[in-house]
Amino acid sequence: MNPRTQLLATVAATAVAATVLAACGTKSEDGSAAASSCVDTSGDSIKLGFLNSLSGTMAISEVTVSNALTMAAEEINADGGILGKQIEIVQEDGASQPDTFAEKAEKLINSDCVAAVFGGWTSSSRKAMLPVFESLDSLLFYPVQYEGLEASDNIFYTGATTNQQILPGLEYLKDEVGITSLFLVGSDYVFPRTANDEIKQWAEANDVEIVGEEYQQLGESEWGPAIEKIASAQPDAVFNTINGDSNVAFFNAYFAKGLKETPVVSVSIAEEEVAAMGPELLEGQLTAWNYYQTIDTPVNAAFVSAYKAKYGQDKPTSDPMEAAYTSLYLYKEMVEKAESFDVADIQDAADGVTFEAPEGLVTVDGDNHHITKTGRIGVIGADGLITTVWESEEPIVPDPFLEGYDWYSAGS
Repeated sequence: MNPRTQLLATVAATAVAATVLAACGTKSEDGSAAASSCVDTSGDSIKLGFLNSLSGTMAISEVTVSNALTMAAEEINADGGILGKQIEIVQEDGASQPDTFAEKAEKLINSDCVAAVFGGWTSSSRKAMLPVFESLDSLLFYPVQYEGLEASDNIFYTGATTNQQILPGLEYLKDEVGITSLFLVGSDYVFPRTANDEIKQWAEANDVEIVGEEYQQLGESEWGPAIEKIASAQPDAVFNTINGDSNVAFFNAYFAKGLKETPVVSVSIAEEEVAAMGPELLEGQLTAWNYYQTIDTPVNAAFVSAYKAKYGQDKPTSDPMEAAYTSLYLYKEMVEKAESFDVADIQDAADGVTFEAPEGLVTVDGDNHHITKTGRIGVIGADGLITTVWESEEPIVPDPFLEGYDWYSAGS
């Protein structure tokens, strides 16, 4: 996203937050605005909002997140619902635009009166929604790996933060592949730029040279000049934070240049993107995630079987959709532990809530609203599936602000 577009998205999100405060807020004793809720818990159902890009450049990734949320809701309803109430889904399309995500979030909270919202993908969409959820004191469950450096009382982050995905990917390249140089490519918005700032600090501390850094706007299909720079720099590996369908153009240009022997580690390409792009294009490339369809456990086998039965035997499962699926079950566990749909009660009850997810056991950290996750590095096969070649010995405790790493300095 170019600076002007990002500025407009931020202004739009701020305007939405200001509008909803003025329209729906009440006054607290000190005269400041306070949000009031229109959530109705008197009947036999509860409304939940699903907010995903069903159109635009991010639809390649986000449609399956909506699918997984819908499947989880149907399973929960078949098992008696949440506190005996059936989930009523209100689906909205974020259309791959941050300002649309902010507007639709406000609609879901104020007009549809949902108890919580599940969705978002890009960090720009999350950043645009954050002031809406905070000003209206509602809950967002965000299912995608991201750059960290954030913890909101009104967001639960069920995708990985930096130390659970990006750092394991970097350590694998250093320890197992033996790299000493790295080239960074990404989409031009919050997540890739922030993540790459973190990567550069890691690299300096680990004697790895960053030999280049290139960005393109989401949806960009012209990667020729960047590929030329990679070929000239001759890195040992490329770290890829490109999102959405821009990956198709990048890898086509990358392999056309004859660079297939230089490994790429991607943190936003999962099984559904592989299927959409064609496994023949990506075979042998590396990914860093926390879940793959090939995880060999009874829980994951049941999850994969149920998803394919509902959406088609040729439809793969992937990390973000699994994290979304997990998020709805975690919400159910929080509500039932709190015995309440009230936001404050759920926040108070969240710490220590667990779920035996397809990725493995996850536990909510009540302080930063992230969850424990097992780190996994995978290799893409000719069949389009990703096989684990390394995983952490136990679930990694979330450290969104990298407080446990001496090499990291905020603002550097």
